[in-house]
Amino acid sequence: MTTTPPAPQDQPHQNAPRLGVRGEAHTEAEPELARITITVNARGTDRRAALDDLTRRNNTVLDLIRTHPEAIEKTQTSALVITPELAKGRGERIRSYHGRVQLDVTLNDFTALGELITRLTELDLTRIDGPWWSLRPDSPAYRTARTQAVHDAVRRAREYAEALGGEVTALLELADTGVESSAAHHNRSFAPAAPGGTAGAQTPAITLEPQRQTVHAQVTAHFTMTPPDLRTP
Repeated sequence: MTTTPPAPQDQPHQNAPRLGVRGEAHTEAEPELARITITVNARGTDRRAALDDLTRRNNTVLDLIRTHPEAIEKTQTSALVITPELAKGRGERIRSYHGRVQLDVTLNDFTALGELITRLTELDLTRIDGPWWSLRPDSPAYRTARTQAVHDAVRRAREYAEALGGEVTALLELADTGVESSAAHHNRSFAPAAPGGTAGAQTPAITLEPQRQTVHAQVTAHFTMTPPDLRTP
C-alpha cells in the first residue's frame, strides 16, 4: 500500500527539506486458530480388505470430527495413498498393501481441540501431528501492528527534525512494506495406537497451551520539514 497526498498547484513543499524514515512494530496476540494433521493407516495382504479397513477408520475419524461442529473451521483430505509392497527377491509378487489417508483440520476452540486429540489417539493406526497455531487473515492484531508502525514512523520523523532544530510539516508518501506473523511451530506428534488396543473411555482430555503469535509490521514514510538550524549541536 502506498499513499501519496496530492500536491497543491503551487507545490509549497517542492523545495522543502525532506525526511525519509522507517516505522516498525512488533506486537503479540493470542492465536485464533489451530491446525492438526490426522493420518489414518491400514495394512493387509488383500487389497480389498486393506481399502475397507482404511475406509472404515477414515469414517470413524470424520465422525469424531463432526462431534465438534461449532469448533471446526475447515476439514479437508490432503492425501490418499494405496501402495503395494513387493516381497523380497525377484519378480513382482506383492507382499501387502499399505493405505494412508491424511486429513487437515482447523479449529477455533482449543478446549475442543484437546478433547478431539485425546479421542483420536485411542483409534487404531491413527497419527496426529500438530497443533500449528495461527491468526485469522483479517485478525485485528494486524491492524494494531500497522497502526503502531505508522505511529513509530511519525515519532522517528519528529525526532530527526527536532535534532536538526526544525519540525515536520507534511507527509509526502507512506508505503506499507509488509505485515507478517510468526511463531515457533510445535512439532508435536501423537503416535498411532496398535490395532486392537483398548480404548480408554475415561482418559482425560489433554491440556494444550496455545502459543502467542508475534506480528511484525513495517512502513516507510517521507515527510517535509522546516529549514533546519544546522547550528544546533
